[in-house]
Amino acid sequence: MKGAESLLRALAHAGVDTYFANPGTSEIDIVAAFDHVAGLRVVPTLFEGVATGAADGYGRMLHKPAVALLHLAPGLAHGLGNLHNARRAHTPVIAIVGEHPRDHRQYDSPLGGDLRGMAEIVSSWVATCEDPERLPEYAQMAAAAARKPPGHVASLIVPTDVSWSECDPAGLAADLPLDSEPIRDDDIQSIAEIVASGDTFAFLLGGSATLADPLRTAARVAAQFGASLYHDTLCTRLTRGAGLPRVKRFPFYVDDAYAELKETKHLILVGTVDPVLFLAQPEKPSRLVPEGCEVHTLAKVDQDASAALQSLAAALSTPETGAELVELSRPELPTGNLDANTLAQVLGALLPENAIVSDESITSGFMLMEATEGCPQHDWLFLTGGCLGQGVPVGIGAAIACPDRKVVCLEGDGSSMYTIQSLWTAAREQLDVTIVVFANRAYAILQFELARATGSADFEPTARDLLDLSNPTIDFVALAKGLGIEASRVATSEDFARAFGDAMEQPGPKLIEVAL
Repeated sequence: MKGAESLLRALAHAGVDTYFANPGTSEIDIVAAFDHVAGLRVVPTLFEGVATGAADGYGRMLHKPAVALLHLAPGLAHGLGNLHNARRAHTPVIAIVGEHPRDHRQYDSPLGGDLRGMAEIVSSWVATCEDPERLPEYAQMAAAAARKPPGHVASLIVPTDVSWSECDPAGLAADLPLDSEPIRDDDIQSIAEIVASGDTFAFLLGGSATLADPLRTAARVAAQFGASLYHDTLCTRLTRGAGLPRVKRFPFYVDDAYAELKETKHLILVGTVDPVLFLAQPEKPSRLVPEGCEVHTLAKVDQDASAALQSLAAALSTPETGAELVELSRPELPTGNLDANTLAQVLGALLPENAIVSDESITSGFMLMEATEGCPQHDWLFLTGGCLGQGVPVGIGAAIACPDRKVVCLEGDGSSMYTIQSLWTAAREQLDVTIVVFANRAYAILQFELARATGSADFEPTARDLLDLSNPTIDFVALAKGLGIEASRVATSEDFARAFGDAMEQPGPKLIEVAL
């Protein structure tokens, strides 16, 4: 068989069966090989950032890698932003990047570039396969590298002649080990002593610790000792809603974080790292933990956070009950004009059970967490790396991973334009995704930061115009319809409730432009 087919068969053997692709000529033999390997799902995208973002969303929901198939240096460059988000989310993703033939690279043709150097920016594992006979081996190593706890971006560079060459690949090895650092009994005992000391403490949860079972365990321990419970400001995946513990989002700004922790003697990290300021500010410390609050680690990001919490609870003889659980409650449907508060109320009133929310709402979403806290259980996916253009691509990947669940993408108008091509993929695959675009006609988050930096909301003309999106006004309804998606525009709470409610009842992709 050709090398390309051996690559796909080896990945299928490793359990990798989903591809998000924006290929070019250097990947054409891989494209041809898709028809020779049964059981694969291949999803075309119109932009590489959609492919990499979708692979991220898929991996977040299933904890196994999908492949983003990319074309040479420009294709990898286009996909780097959402690979950055995937790296920050610790999502298992495989990037397969086509490369020029081995004897052609020396000529520095226009599409050539430092693929390895580019891939290393976002990848934990990078390799170039120079031998067709070894392509299955490299494929298996890439899958293992991506799946190694807590999840990584693995980039495999495949020269075109390696794909087109005939080969007789050797048999595949058994599954490669996925070792992670074990949690030591001494570490559990050390944290147990801190918890039982009588000092004030709080848990900060991240990674797998923000799923339902570890959340319940952490909440039981917190309730036993009267501690606070926080999750990372930007979680990979937070399971939340009625019947689950109430957990607070860790503050974004340093003054807010210091106020939260001013009486806390110990901050215990579970599946996350010491929190730092998202963006540096003049005369502000970078760490979000004040002096006088000691930071301890129960479980590192690559350790089993759930097992660590269970061991801690056992060491402390924590009762099975006692944690405060969120009761089922929904806001009343509002009436009148739409603003950040009323749109949040509509979402809280109508979000269905088991929904997946991909949140890139930025400034329009400040009220969303509170308004949806009492909804039936659902998952919330955050903008982990801060690179805009994640929202709809991640939602696409989540919808393909979980076709029986409703996916809601909450988008700022500016951020949605980074990967607006993703609407075409949602339409083509007929995914059950509803995209809500909050159209405030501005880069409002930057207006907010500009006001903080200058001390005034009365901006100079150039700065004001640079952050304005109203000249011309973007017509998201026309864009969506042009890319094959049913769309509507709403300007009142009643209209939004009607459009969103209909979308939750009907399958298939829809876009709602919310005029703010």
